[in-house]
Amino acid sequence: MADDGSASNRRDPIKSSVGHVAGQRRRQQAVTVAKERRELLVRAKRLCRVGTNGDVEDALVENEMMIDEEQPILEAQAIKSVEELKSAVQYQGKGAMQKRVTALRELRRILSKSEFPPVEAALSAGAIPLLVQCLSFGSPDEQLLESAWCLTNIAAGKPEETKALLPALPLLIAHLGEKSSAPVAEQCAWAIGNVAGEGEDLRNVLLSQGALPPLARMIFPDKGSTVRTAAWALSNLIKGPESKAAAQLVKVDGILDAILRHLKKTDEETATEIAWIIVYLSALSDIATSMLLKGGILQLLIERLATSSSLQLLIPVLRSLGNFVAVDPKAVLTILIREQNTEESIIGVLAKCLRSEHRVLKKEAAWVLSNIATGSIEHKRMIHSTEVMPLLLRLLSTSPFDIRKEVAYVLGNLCVESAEGDRKPGIIQEHLVSIVRGGCLPGFIELVRSPDIEAARLGLQFIELVLRGMPNGEGPKLVEGEDGIDAMERFQFHENEELRVMANSLVDKYFGEDYGIDE
Repeated sequence: MADDGSASNRRDPIKSSVGHVAGQRRRQQAVTVAKERRELLVRAKRLCRVGTNGDVEDALVENEMMIDEEQPILEAQAIKSVEELKSAVQYQGKGAMQKRVTALRELRRILSKSEFPPVEAALSAGAIPLLVQCLSFGSPDEQLLESAWCLTNIAAGKPEETKALLPALPLLIAHLGEKSSAPVAEQCAWAIGNVAGEGEDLRNVLLSQGALPPLARMIFPDKGSTVRTAAWALSNLIKGPESKAAAQLVKVDGILDAILRHLKKTDEETATEIAWIIVYLSALSDIATSMLLKGGILQLLIERLATSSSLQLLIPVLRSLGNFVAVDPKAVLTILIREQNTEESIIGVLAKCLRSEHRVLKKEAAWVLSNIATGSIEHKRMIHSTEVMPLLLRLLSTSPFDIRKEVAYVLGNLCVESAEGDRKPGIIQEHLVSIVRGGCLPGFIELVRSPDIEAARLGLQFIELVLRGMPNGEGPKLVEGEDGIDAMERFQFHENEELRVMANSLVDKYFGEDYGIDE
């Protein structure tokens, strides 16, 4: 199969048995993951305050962080510093190299002092051509490092400021190679990561200029800081929404082995950056997904979930696990059976996340479970017989809306056989009865009242299951007892035709003129 982003097409058959939209939800996850990553405080761009050679920015040591009122002073300093750099670059006399390094260091200090560096002032004064000149091959490492550090912090600025680095990209990429020292290569990788984090257009420029292969090779050694920076930059470069970068990464010899090795053995900070690479590969590349599964990625993800308490790590690991679950339910079933009812089973680690105080972990764990619950009857029975059931039922009634919606997908999918084509899925009555008896119906009816179309559809579909599937015809009474008729009648003249037809059909079929006559 061509690795052209067709992963979402292959996953379409693994549908949500309740909502028939798991394929669509899966694609949405791949597109929106970069935005959610920023919301989770893993910034797409990072200001550099500690150099890759270990130097700590003077301003931080002296606690001299600039405040907003001093911004004009900072801008004036930036302009003056660029002028001094211009003079140093032109100077050819004795001590010329040290003069350039001193000027570069001063500019770097100014660009590192504030949370909002005076980038615009530096650019207006002509900083970029000077910094590009200072990046030329044959320059001493100290000069290269200071130049790349300045460019890193310029690239962390506004979109138009990041785009100003275009003339510097070829040299930044060239310094990623093995001929550069580790600190210089890492600092250049940091600058490239900031550029890649700006958006798809700049990512495409970096890819066309050959940034990906040397960046990928930087994660091969076991050098913590270098691997972390390169992995973060790499994840920014392949994040999509197009799949071509992910496809290109898979072709780098040894890259997947390096990813598996770092996920298994490295510290949590490095593993976090590696996990984000896995998120995008599993979302965008069929080939990478298949090869990682063969390499035992599921077990490594589960082990990280079981042993880590780092929110920053658990989030991408959970997301990756959900991606793999969606694409290979048979592999998941094998692990479910082998490690059933242990704390290090898939269900055990997901239960741990559902109990967490962190809202995003609960949502991610429910999303993974919703993918498992769309699988075979064995998948559904495994979930239904475990400790997660009371957790899910409680979350449906007590959690914020986004978590309740994910939980509803899990519970709904547990009640129906896997859907095939467009036929109405068969009901697993044992699961439906126990879940309804567990008190979930009010939660689903509340979703019906929601302005969110997807949630309302999900609620209506579960009501249909209750009306059709509860034994002894008790479904209508249960729905009526929770004001379900009133909730459905709000769709009588609704603008969404699908929901209008669905709700009106249920009311007419189960609560028509003959409803209640027998009593």
